[in-house]
Amino acid sequence: MPVIKTHNSSGTLVVTISRPDALNALNEATMNGLRDVIQEAYQNDTYRGIILTGDGEKAFVAGADIKEFTSLTKEQAFELAQKGQSLFKLIEDCPKPVIAAVNGFALGGGCELAMACHMRIATENAKFGQPEVNLGLIPGYGGTQRLAQLVGRGKALELILTGDMISAQEAKAIGLVNHVVGTRAELDELAQKIMDKILTKGPLAVALSIKAVNAGYGFEKNGYQAEAENFAAATVTDDFREGTTAFIEKRKPVFTGK
Repeated sequence: MPVIKTHNSSGTLVVTISRPDALNALNEATMNGLRDVIQEAYQNDTYRGIILTGDGEKAFVAGADIKEFTSLTKEQAFELAQKGQSLFKLIEDCPKPVIAAVNGFALGGGCELAMACHMRIATENAKFGQPEVNLGLIPGYGGTQRLAQLVGRGKALELILTGDMISAQEAKAIGLVNHVVGTRAELDELAQKIMDKILTKGPLAVALSIKAVNAGYGFEKNGYQAEAENFAAATVTDDFREGTTAFIEKRKPVFTGK
């Protein structure tokens, strides 16, 4: 079964991440498939906008696939972070509007993916968070930068340092989410309604608006480089090994600060 499903909805490319048995967690195949789809959307004039969602009602993307992290060297971890950052930057810089339709868990890499989209709509059961510290790790796909941009430095640090999950309602209250709806059907309907309205506007003006808003953020600043370096540094610690082992073994980690 494909991990990325797509269909055309009246000029909108609907992209569904489909690993429901793994709560749509981002593994290498999913990341590569998503990159291919987004790059195709850049070039294909058939698509004037993108709606990104997850398969099922439990999860948008519940995080990265932790099992792929456990044997990384520091150099490989740095490359992984940069690869994830470049993919999410590709989404952020897309000249066509990208709406995240968040159905359930958007944690870790899933929250980072949602934040890379131009706006976010969520169901009432959605949960957002950056729980990487629970694994002895930090966000590595742009989360330390975009979360602060969206909700402010203090709230971003609270969420990152505690690893807490927040509800869709709280996410809306702090500016992380644009709209909250009751059901999956309402989510799909509202995402398409907003997209349809955008698609009545001049596509060049839409593209230039995205470019102008994004101009104040990005790789020109040192935050993303610092994130990749510190993400890589975290992967060679005893705490990271303990955190990931405990996750896989379904027990509470015992961190030593080493």
